[in-house]
Amino acid sequence: YGGYESIALASDSRIVRAACHAHARRKVYDAREYHPLEASQLLALYRRLYDVEDQVRGQSSDEVLAARRQQSVPIMAEMRAWLDGDAARRALPKSRLGEAVRYLNNQWAALSVFLRDGRVPLDNNETEQLMKQVATGRKNWLFIGSVEAGYRAAILLTIVSTAHRYHLDIRLYLKDVLDRLLAGERDLTALQADRWAAAHPDALRPHRVEEARYRADAKATRRTRRRQLEQKRSGKK
Repeated sequence: YGGYESIALASDSRIVRAACHAHARRKVYDAREYHPLEASQLLALYRRLYDVEDQVRGQSSDEVLAARRQQSVPIMAEMRAWLDGDAARRALPKSRLGEAVRYLNNQWAALSVFLRDGRVPLDNNETEQLMKQVATGRKNWLFIGSVEAGYRAAILLTIVSTAHRYHLDIRLYLKDVLDRLLAGERDLTALQADRWAAAHPDALRPHRVEEARYRADAKATRRTRRRQLEQKRSGKK
């Protein structure tokens, strides 16, 4: 989408576009049926990149950046070498593998931004999952009335999505925030979802917290078992 480049240019380089590795990986994954060997080689590199992210999850941006410089930079160098190698050159341009290679090459600079800033995530999955809330109700606000109403709806959706992300009781959160704003509250930082959640632990939805923890633990366990299996295999060799 060319609009992303326009946003970066209009910001006088204050905004830097970072590409999503989940999108790039998906194109490689789609190529595995007709190019199993080549796709598996790239997917193995992606597994290692995501392993690094698993290990640093919850750490400070400085710690994340240090780990990426030590571990992710060499992995990305291996991927760059693969893309410059014979296997990538042999891929037909219109094949699934060729499309994946072209995407990786075209987006390489943006895909490498995460190596320079520990605040930048490896992919955009979390935000895209929140966008499902917008897509689910799209017909409800297809005819929203006016441009100004659209802006207000976008703000409200952002607030609701952020509250959902922090597992808050959305009704309690919105009521308290709106009541305090109407009463003249000007400390907007205290009204942000993460700060509000810390001050109102009773407003957390425990089942949502447990679901998120279960999913994260299950994913971490699968990746740990896979790493252990790979280490055993490499030890046997």
